[in-house]
Parts: sequence; structure tokens; C-alpha cells
Amino acid sequence: MLCLARNYRSHLHGVAEPTRPEPFYKTPTAIIGPGDPIKVTADSGLVVCESELVVIMGKRAKNVSEEDALDYVFGYTAGNDVSARDWQSDDTQWWRAKSADTFGPTGPFIVTDIDPQDVSIRGLVNGVEGQKCHSSEMIFDVRQSISFISRYVTLECGDMLWTGTSGTTPPINVGGDVTVEIEKIGVLHNPVEAA
Repeated sequence: MLCLARNYRSHLHGVAEPTRPEPFYKTPTAIIGPGDPIKVTADSGLVVCESELVVIMGKRAKNVSEEDALDYVFGYTAGNDVSARDWQSDDTQWWRAKSADTFGPTGPFIVTDIDPQDVSIRGLVNGVEGQKCHSSEMIFDVRQSISFISRYVTLECGDMLWTGTSGTTPPINVGGDVTVEIEKIGVLHNPVEAA
């Protein structure tokens, strides 16, 4: 899984706007499905939800043009790039902050016939809206991101590209729940439990 950092201006918070897509890796063991619990360990002080549109590749993509990029996409789903902000700032790499087990809720459906730059995205914690944006607000759209990444990394069928999050990301706590809602895709809901 490749995830885009800093892909919404509302999420920059004073940091310079990137000049190219800035992906990082998230491990497959982070993936959980709808209704599965997000497990938060006691040694993480600040865990947040990041509601995102996720692109699922449909075939191998290498050196793909922006014009042809969407021809390589199978479909789209919702994702929650759960992130431990204290680990993110304390560690040199984001390996545990972004890839801890259960930190990648995904689902509930894969939709194949939408314009990825024309959906609204909401994130709710305990039923309260904490994030709201539109995919047209991405700094680098899906076509640009696929084209750029495929110059350096071959994207395989089934690979996921998480397109970034917006605004201020709300904290989540044990005993609560998180919902990512994407127009034309559906609602991804997960409880939060102690690990």
C-alpha cells in the first residue's frame, strides 16, 4: 500500500506545499475490514483518524501517462489511515505510526464507475463530524499520482493507493468508534479497542 502525505492544502498546517506526490508505505497487516476493531496500544498517546479515498489498481502499471492512468484502476473504496501522531513525531520513520496492526480499515465496497475527483469525504468520531472535504481538493489528483509513482515503482494488480487526508484529523479513543463516509462508495465503520 502506498499512501500520499500532504495531498490536501487544508492538511498542510503551515508546511510548504509539495512539488510532487509524496508517498509512503503502509504494511498489509494494517488492513482490517468494516466492523473490525482498531486496536490502540497503551504506549501511544495520540491516535487520530484520517478519512481517505483509496484507489485499487486493476493491472500492472509502469511508466503510465497521466492520460492513461485511470485505465489501470480497478476501483475505489474508503479507507481510514489511522495514525499515532506521537510515534509519527518521535520516530525517524513512520513504520509503527502508520502501519501498526489494524491501522488500515478499508471498505465496505469497491466501486468501479465513479470519477475519483468528484466525491465528498467525511470522517466522524463517535458520530461527530471531524473531517469534511471533496476529492477535487487534492493537490495531486489520482491520474497525476499514479503516473508519478509508476515511474519509480511498478504498481501491481490489487495494490492500494491512499490519496491523502484533509483538514485537522480528530483523535480517537478506546471505547469509541470511527466512521469514514465517501459519497457514491459507502460508510466504513470501526470500533476502537485496547490492544
